[in-house]
Order: sequence, then C-alpha cells, then structure tokens
Amino acid sequence: MPQSRRKAPFSGKAKKQQLQAKKNKNLLVSASTSSNAYDVVSVNYQPKARGRDTNRYALKFYRETDEELKMKKEDSMKSLNRVLEKDMEVDPTDYFPSDISFPKRPPWDFSMTAAQLDAQEQKYFREYIDALQASEHWKDMSYFELNLETWRQLWRVLEMCDVLLLIVDIRYAGMMFPPSLYEYVKQQKKNMILVLNKIDLVPASVVAAWKEFLLKKYPDLKIVYFTSCPGYNLRGSTSDRTGLQIRRRRGKQRMCVEGAMKIYEACMEIVNDEIDLSTWKLKIIEENNLEFDYDKAASVGETIIQEVDTTFYRHEKYKNEILTIGCVGQPNVGKSSLMNAIMGKKVVSVSKTPGHTKHFQTIMLTPQVRLCDCPGLVFPSKVPRPIQILMGSYPIAQLREPYTTIRYLAERLDLPRLLRLEHPDLDDTWSPRDICDGWAKKRSYLTAKAARLDTYRAANSLLRMALDGRICLWLRPPGFTEEKYKYESCEETEYINWVKSTTSYLDADSGNSDTDISESGNEQESETDDEEQTAMANKFAALANVE
Repeated sequence: MPQSRRKAPFSGKAKKQQLQAKKNKNLLVSASTSSNAYDVVSVNYQPKARGRDTNRYALKFYRETDEELKMKKEDSMKSLNRVLEKDMEVDPTDYFPSDISFPKRPPWDFSMTAAQLDAQEQKYFREYIDALQASEHWKDMSYFELNLETWRQLWRVLEMCDVLLLIVDIRYAGMMFPPSLYEYVKQQKKNMILVLNKIDLVPASVVAAWKEFLLKKYPDLKIVYFTSCPGYNLRGSTSDRTGLQIRRRRGKQRMCVEGAMKIYEACMEIVNDEIDLSTWKLKIIEENNLEFDYDKAASVGETIIQEVDTTFYRHEKYKNEILTIGCVGQPNVGKSSLMNAIMGKKVVSVSKTPGHTKHFQTIMLTPQVRLCDCPGLVFPSKVPRPIQILMGSYPIAQLREPYTTIRYLAERLDLPRLLRLEHPDLDDTWSPRDICDGWAKKRSYLTAKAARLDTYRAANSLLRMALDGRICLWLRPPGFTEEKYKYESCEETEYINWVKSTTSYLDADSGNSDTDISESGNEQESETDDEEQTAMANKFAALANVE
C-alpha cells in the first residue's frame, strides 16, 4: 500500500485564508467563475447556529484591493476642498443608468422541480454578474448585493404583493430610488407607494422639493411622508447651538398616526373600495393614544410572523379579500421602525446594523391587510461609495478605510464648527485625518498600547453620528438652490411640518439651546419643560371621537 504524501507546512496566514474561503464557498460569484472576478467579503458574518444557517442572507459585497486602500489612506492627508450648496444637488438618473437593472426572477412553471429551479436561478445570476462585469459601467459600480438568497426574497415579495411600499431615507432620496424597480412594478400592473422616511432630519422645503421632482419624472408614483420620531415622541430641544442634531426619544412611544394615516389613505385610493379597509382605520384610531416601550423586545401578540417557502407563488390580486403590501428598501432606511409605527407596537426588532432583518416575513396588520417585509438590499448603481456608507448600506464597523467618507462629509458640512474642534497641529488647514485626530483628542480616544490618538475609532464615531442624523447631511434635487424660497413658502411645507408634529415654540427653542456634548458622549439634558413637550397635540386626536 503506497504511503501518503508528507503534509506540507501550514501557516496561520494560510489557515485564515482557508477559513475565509469556507465562508464564501456558497457565494455564486466566486473567483473561479470569471477571469476578472473580484474578491468578495461577507459582512456581518455570524457563527452557525444549531440546525440553521444564520448567514444565508448575509450581505455580500466586493472587497477593495490593497492598492485602492493605500491610495485612499494617502489621500486622507490632503486638505479639504469645500463644496458649494449648488454642487450638493443630485440627479438620480446619473446614478441609475437605463442599461443597469436589478436581477429579475427568470421564467419558471410548476412543472419544474426545486432542484431545476435552483440551478436555473444560479445560472441566471452568474450570467447577470458576468454581464455587469463586462459592461462599461463596471469600473464605477458601487457596492451592491451579491447574495442570491436575498434577491430571492425580493422576488417573492414582488410576486406576492398587490402594492409595493418602497421606503427611502429623505436625506439621500434620489440615490435610493431605483427607476428600474418602478418600471418593473408598472409592467406587473401593480402600484408603488414611495415613503419618504426620516423627514424630521431635514428642512421641510427639501422634502417638498424631492416630492415635486420625483412626481414630475414618475407621475404614476404615490408619495407619502413618514417619520418614526414626530415631535410628541421626543423630549427636549432638537439641536445644539452649533446645529448638531439631537433626538432624545421618550421612553414610551406613541403611534405615528400622521404617517400611518397617510399610508392608509394612499392604499384606499389604490384599492378603490374593492376591499374593506375600515378595520385598518379603526386600528389607527384605537391605538392613537396607546404607548409602547421602544427599548423592549418585540412583542408579537396577535400578529402572525412566519417564514414561508419561497419556491413557487402565482399572484392573485386581493386574494381572499386581503390587501398584501410589500415593504422594500435598502438597509438602514427604517423599514422595521416604519412597520412598528404602523402597527402601533413593536413587532419587528430594530437595529442600526445593515441587514438586521434576515429573512422574508409576513405580518397581519388586520384581517384584511398583510405586510410582507423583505430584507434590506442594495441595488446595482453608480452611487459613490462614501454616500453608500453614509446611507448605512455598508457596516461602518467593518470599514477598512473610513477617511474617504469623512472627506465627503467634511467638504459639505463645516465639521470643525459643528463639533467645536481644535486643530491638533494648531493649523488653519483641515484634512480628514486632522478632523479625526481633533475628535479623538476631544473625546480622549487613545490606543491601548502607545496611548496615541485613536484616529480610526474617531472616524468610526463620526460616521455613526452621521448615520444617526446627529451630523446631518442631506442632498438636494436638481434646481433646489435656485427655487429655495419657493419651497420654503409653499403650502406643502406647512403640511410636512404638520406630519413632523413640530410647533413654532420648539423651533424657537432649538435655536437658542445651549446644549453641549459631554465627555461621555451623551448630550447634557436640556432644561426644556417636558410637560410642555408632552402637551404637543397629536393631530389625529379628534379621530378618537369618531364612531
């Protein structure tokens, strides 16, 4: 019997490479499928749990090369070039070319076995990625979802739903709205409602401008406003004396009635009395004054949440007299918070981590209304990567080089003034590294061994503040700067402030607030009268008397 070959030495570095290869072995787009394929990384990778694959829907993106990282780190030492407000206007068509679309489910029928369907979809997805790599747009492509399992969840939602609810963050509305998805929904003879979420973070004039711009380009689109933080769910002032945003949630949250009612009214226009949605309206009225604890775990109650088979589904409009609403959006746009707000209680867990919602799930809002929640996914586009990081599409904690994003942010906002920073070298010229060093010095972020300024931790902290809205950057639609006065004085602006549940005395108070940032990272408590804040009227309080 021949002897086995002697084992070759196996280093720790080789072992790490082997483990990384195992993590990515189920990835359909691997280095072996294409000569120009890139390295792929699974973000938010979790250890496998007993009996189930916890990483089935993990976000997967292409990894930056070491050469790219080296160039970006060198660029972080260069001075900032301030950007004018006019240059902060963005046109969505620049980032979603007409020849770039999202993966669509290939044709299938009930005669196909599950194995045949799986093989067909894997082949289609490989060919889709290869076609993107061969296109002229490839060098400018941003992060996008490479996990077929996540796209299958989107296909399932698109098949099941009667109305598609697309949620976007108003700060980056134009870069979160893929026109190809809108055209696909129209081809399926279904309706789409665009939810402009987090409107409490931007001026009402910007929200009104985005609505007007989008309706001109997509006239069949229905647009509603939403915020899970209306004035009556917050306490204290909303900004400090330099303009840094502050949002302190109350312990007990009330249902966001204004936004929930507008979504209900939009669905009523679409359904047109084909389904009785009166129970939905009654639910909003009954839960008007109820409160739920935002910090507690999700409490399902009578709500039905289930994982379903995603193999075959043939759509029937308003099947069993039930309106099915699909909820789609990129990571961190606030889908889970919106669903909790619509329900009036916490039924979906909320996290700042992209990809927190891992699987397809259905929630019965009422016996006649069903919500289908899809995991957050990133559509193929040419959106710059710094903006994707600020949007929350990529986990900040797993960034290998955060300084490019800090540059993008600092060139559009006066970060030294907002954060009240002192230049670490007592200079007048700022670079991304200088800003991070100044923040590290102010917060006493030091490395463990050498006690040097922890620049990376400071950059991570600043990006999290931008994601949360404390450092608030918003992009404008084309032509906003020239017509800014028109949007500030239009009636729509007053309506948006009504949805946000803001009042004049709060606006005046926020401008005179003397709130500062404490050394522990939490804002000092404002002396605003909480009882006066509690007295802010819920705009639908009168509905409680409707019979």
